[in-house]
Amino acid sequence: MKLNQKTAIITGGAGSLGLAAARLFLEEGARVVLVDLSQEALETARASLPAGDVLTVAADVGSEAATKAYIDAAVAAFGPIDIFFSNAGNFGEVRPIADYALDVFESVQRVHVTGAFLGAKHATPRMRDGGSFIITSSVAATRGDPGVYAYITAKHAQIGLMRCLAKELAPRRIRVNSVHPGPLDNGFQHAVEAGLSRELGIDGTAMFNSLIPLGRHGLPEEVARSVLYLASDDSSFTTGAMLMVDGGMSV
Repeated sequence: MKLNQKTAIITGGAGSLGLAAARLFLEEGARVVLVDLSQEALETARASLPAGDVLTVAADVGSEAATKAYIDAAVAAFGPIDIFFSNAGNFGEVRPIADYALDVFESVQRVHVTGAFLGAKHATPRMRDGGSFIITSSVAATRGDPGVYAYITAKHAQIGLMRCLAKELAPRRIRVNSVHPGPLDNGFQHAVEAGLSRELGIDGTAMFNSLIPLGRHGLPEEVARSVLYLASDDSSFTTGAMLMVDGGMSV
């Protein structure tokens, strides 16, 4: 098993990608800690997973106290951390810059950027040497689109964080990488496309498919397999990398 007896924390653990990654991690022998805002959603997620060691912790990833608490709970349950998958996310809205609400912009940075920063700040000191820290960014980190100010800014910022961490943690052989999904067939993406359809007067789903050389949305399970690669020793000489899982959209 690629992750036998390793401890993995997954934020955004009740969402489609977090859940797909958790399923693969468990199948490969890991002990998994799922973190999300809603305990009810976490319990539903856990019920859909195969048998294994799973801890669920409801937490706001943008809060330093809550971050410290869920990491303390993970270490108390399973010992030192081997894998941290910073996957929590939100989208914001699609608006012209003059109409973009500051509180919406800040709320998106808080989850994507502050959440990943706090995860790194509190998890990596309690991570085994040779571990893996993975950030879910997006194909949005490689492009700009009108009106998508909060999300695209956050996804670009995560790359800077990833590169700084990769340099700092290399002496401990902790690898830090980002995974960059393209549009996925899930509720998060459907909400994004609905917003674009309203604001731009287009079919958001058709627009994205037209931009993807493979001609379709991806599946969470397809991205999760790339996350497993970064979490496992298969990627032992990979750090500071942006792994594109976008059907060619960034080409």
